[in-house]
Amino acid sequence: MASVEPVCTAIESTPSMIEELGKAVTDLEHQREASADCKVQWKEIEEHFLDLEKSLKKRFDELEEEEAAFTEKETETYAKLAQREAEVKAKEQASLDRIQELKDAALAAIAEACEKYKIQFPEHAANSESKVSSSSGGDPIAPVSVTEGKFPEKSSENADATAVEVKPRPELTQFCEQMDVKGLLNFISENRKSLVAIREEIPIALKDASEPARLVLDALEGFYPLPEQTIHQENKKDPGFQGLRRSCIMLMESVAPLLVGTKPSENHPLSSETKQQAKAIADEWKTRLDGMDVGAANGNSLEAQAFLQLLATFCIALEFDEDELCKLVLAIAHRRQTPDLCRSLGLTHKMPGVIQELVNAGKLIDAVHLVQAFGLSESFPPVPLLKTYLKDLRRNSQGNSGNALAAGVQDIKGELLNWQLHLGQVVCELLGWWWLY
Repeated sequence: MASVEPVCTAIESTPSMIEELGKAVTDLEHQREASADCKVQWKEIEEHFLDLEKSLKKRFDELEEEEAAFTEKETETYAKLAQREAEVKAKEQASLDRIQELKDAALAAIAEACEKYKIQFPEHAANSESKVSSSSGGDPIAPVSVTEGKFPEKSSENADATAVEVKPRPELTQFCEQMDVKGLLNFISENRKSLVAIREEIPIALKDASEPARLVLDALEGFYPLPEQTIHQENKKDPGFQGLRRSCIMLMESVAPLLVGTKPSENHPLSSETKQQAKAIADEWKTRLDGMDVGAANGNSLEAQAFLQLLATFCIALEFDEDELCKLVLAIAHRRQTPDLCRSLGLTHKMPGVIQELVNAGKLIDAVHLVQAFGLSESFPPVPLLKTYLKDLRRNSQGNSGNALAAGVQDIKGELLNWQLHLGQVVCELLGWWWLY
């Protein structure tokens, strides 16, 4: 009985096995039909992949050649750049060494000049103070006459002799006697080559004018154009226009001693009416200055100088705020007349603050100028200021040289040459100031 059961089980499973076998045969038939429909041969597939392999290998070889050429060119370029950089650095270092030699020579010249004139400095300072005191009648607010671009005489005897010998030209005397403002300004403009001599003659010629103060005030009408006209930036650079303005300033400087040289009991040329007229002009000019960016870099320092000279000449400085005047002094600190002008305006006590402002703004040469003029060397030692200025110049020169590397060595040489010329100008200015004070 036990042997019959497996047989029965097998017999019962036979239909299912037959069914599975039928499915397998059907699948084989489908696969055979699909194989019969496929026309692609293995040889074609093999050839296709061989072609792809050849193309990839050819492209790879081309890329290797291009990479090798690029690497060679890169190496050559880096070598040229390194050589060029070494040449530029060598020339730059040679130029910097030359600049250092010039700086050392300049400092040595300054030290030698200080040593040479250290005895004369007190004498020059005393002469300067005595001239200011005598011309202003002891009044610290009184105006003084300042001669631009001219060194004082080395002795009072020579100065007196020069003053006696000065004789104004007949034309100047005639224009002043006739109160001819237009003729006077035209004559000055036409004879600018003789301006140094004319500057000495005008103060004497103005004595022949019946009203010297009014003559000068009338001349100031041309300093600014009419209200309906406009001053363009290009007009400020016009030599004729600038010459007219400088002539106005020179007339104010020249008439200043006459306005404080008479006794109160006499017919004083600086009457209250004249002061009021000058004050009206000053108010108008101040309004114009308030709308400007006053400064030497902006081309407006001449306006500031004229305004301050107007206040000094006609003794109206007390009508204006001292702090506002000091701001204008900053714009003309580079001018030689500035120290005497500040004294006549009564701003001597404000000079430490003005000098500090100049130092903060990096205008160290102008600061040294005022330090020497007002004897403030203890508060502002000039030597450290000059050393700082020279260091800044050298630093700027090095920076400009580095930036000009791409432009070539010729540009670097030009920058260094400009630096050397500027350094020479600074040394000459300092020697002139120290000789003066």
